[in-house]
Amino acid sequence: MALATVWIRNLFAATMLMGIFSLLAASLYVLLDAVDVALTEAAVGAGISIILMLGALVLTTSKEKVHDARHNLLALVVVLITGAALIYGTMDMPNFADPKAPAHQHVSPRYTQESVDEIGIPNMVTSVLASYRGLDTLGEVLVIFVAGVGVLLVLGAGGFQRRRRESGEEEE
Repeated sequence: MALATVWIRNLFAATMLMGIFSLLAASLYVLLDAVDVALTEAAVGAGISIILMLGALVLTTSKEKVHDARHNLLALVVVLITGAALIYGTMDMPNFADPKAPAHQHVSPRYTQESVDEIGIPNMVTSVLASYRGLDTLGEVLVIFVAGVGVLLVLGAGGFQRRRRESGEEEE
């Protein structure tokens, strides 16, 4: 799905493929019992991101302009180097579901054993997101909100300039 999104030249089809990819990722998160992450992926990845991209397509063309091969090769090299650096950065991570991982030794026992008494919320995920990590969650929501407003302002400014040109008004 990701490769098809990269290679396709029709931007509307690429946008739809990205939405499908996000929904598949959200389904995978549900299967991994990360329902909170799945909800965020569905809302942001398959929801608002697709709406913003479709809004951008309304103000542009639906076909990608073809660049020269050197530009594509440079982009490929940058992506491969970045991917290799990210993979190298994960080499010293503990194995998946390793009970001796640092997160399972320090943070998890406190959340699972004391969150109901400390917070009073019976759902552990809700207590962690709403209380222990409340400021972090607020920060994430603020970043998404600011990014959305920024994109809407950019899209709106382009439409305003185009309407001024169509109506024959002079730019000041």
